[in-house]
Amino acid sequence: MTETKTRSPEHRVAAGAIQTLRQDLFHHVFDYRPLGPLGTDGPVIRRLPKSFRRGVVWFPHAVVGAVALITLLEGVFNANTYSPFGIATFITAFLPAGTLLMTLVRPVLAFWVSIAMTPLVAVVGSGDWPWQPSAFACHLGVLIVVAARTRPRTAAWMWLITLFTGSFLGNFGPGFSDTAPMAVTSAIGLLLVAMVQVRREAEREVTVQRTVTAVERDRRTLLEERTTIARELHDVVAHHMSVVAIQAEAAPYRVENPPPELEQAFVTIRENAVAALTELRRVLGVVRAEDYEAPDAPQPTLAALDRLLDNVRETGLETEKTVTGAVRELPQGVELSAYRIVQEALSNTLRHAPGASAKVEISYVLGGLGVRIVNGPPRGLVKPSPGAGHGVTGMRERVAMLNGEMTAASTDDGGYEVAVYLPVPVQRDGAEGGEGA
Repeated sequence: MTETKTRSPEHRVAAGAIQTLRQDLFHHVFDYRPLGPLGTDGPVIRRLPKSFRRGVVWFPHAVVGAVALITLLEGVFNANTYSPFGIATFITAFLPAGTLLMTLVRPVLAFWVSIAMTPLVAVVGSGDWPWQPSAFACHLGVLIVVAARTRPRTAAWMWLITLFTGSFLGNFGPGFSDTAPMAVTSAIGLLLVAMVQVRREAEREVTVQRTVTAVERDRRTLLEERTTIARELHDVVAHHMSVVAIQAEAAPYRVENPPPELEQAFVTIRENAVAALTELRRVLGVVRAEDYEAPDAPQPTLAALDRLLDNVRETGLETEKTVTGAVRELPQGVELSAYRIVQEALSNTLRHAPGASAKVEISYVLGGLGVRIVNGPPRGLVKPSPGAGHGVTGMRERVAMLNGEMTAASTDDGGYEVAVYLPVPVQRDGAEGGEGA
């Protein structure tokens, strides 16, 4: 039996610290990261003249170059003059200056080179131990530049490694060790850099939050405008539909002995007005108040398709329905979408192809439902409606919601065809049997 050992919080903290050390100072040692120029939108640079602004953006590079020059001069003055071929001058002067310049392109590598060359410069040069004047200026500049180009936790790791290196080398040096001055000076410099970084990060987060707030405010304003439009649409259309229903109900009583056809026409008008008013309240009523409750009337299905076609025929549109396949009950969302697609397609026919005839085909297949509505070209003296509404777009949204497919295009004879396929998962009542008995 094996026992699962729960790691202590101290162990997890130590493991996390080691992991961050590896990510910050080991995984990206040789990364090429050239330091770019400053931005021209800073609070100070943007106030400068345009001609002077071009050179100010390279100010960090100039500072690093100036410190490298100071390091070079210090190394030359502290070089061992008895060293042949000027090797001491190269080690104590040019090597620290080059390491400092390396921070402009490979910052993490420059830190490790500065750590590695510290004992070499101390042995060859003359002065304090373990950081000679040139090595002291070089390493301090490397710490500050690398910390400014990375993140605060990287600066903390570099400071600890510097302190450990100085303490270790101090045991082998002749006399006084300058590890304490290096630790204090570098700590102050790194702390200032960390404060600047934290402030910039806070300003960046504030800017992001302001941007997000502005976007949310615009979105909320847009939603409020849409809500206002929907409320106005509900109020206006509901009022007029109510007037139509009332007038249609009262119209037969204003005519003496009206013919049965006229009475039936007014009954149909009133029923359509009431049905449209109910649908309007169901769809748009939710925006009138937060506590609005939708009516409990059932949603239409394909079973109510014949009544829809009868209403359309009374308007003069000749329609023909064809049903193929085994008729069965489908999910409510599929039947409602199919009904709405047929309803919208026939409405488009009435508006854009007056006098035309329409065919509605409903196909029950094994994997879903096929719906096809085809209308002929417009006929008669009534002009088609020139407006282009959102009917086809609404159909596509319904089809896409059910992961279906849809095509809508003009036919060769000048008509229009809408073909839709709505997938329906096959439901198996029982388990499948084996291949033999």
